Amino acid sequence: MTPEKNLSIAHLWFEAFNNHNLEKLLSLYDDDAKHFSPKLKIKHPETKGFITGKESLRDWWKDSFDRLTTLHYKVTSLTSNSDRVFMEYVRSVENEEDMLVAEILEIKEGRIIASRVYHG
Repeated sequence: MTPEKNLSIAHLWFEAFNNHNLEKLLSLYDDDAKHFSPKLKIKHPETKGFITGKESLRDWWKDSFDRLTTLHYKVTSLTSNSDRVFMEYVRSVENEEDMLVAEILEIKEGRIIASRVYHG
């Protein structure tokens, strides 16, 4: 993949996430995609922060969208190469302090095969 195509996937990712369009978001992922999030580690310690597969992603994000109806991400920076996108964004939820987040999407053959979230 070219860096430009990977950036287009990142833009689709933000669009789907900010519209809470779970099916569109999941369509960007490989069936066996892996995901790490510090929030997963806190909310579901048994996962140690890692989940695998679209169904696990579906459950995780559905819960987030249901609980955080005002959840929105504002892109601050996107950097891409042939197999990854490094994203920086601000996570906003009504009545919560904004959070600066970094995330890496690993992309293969046009699908996200792994993602990893970084924040305090």
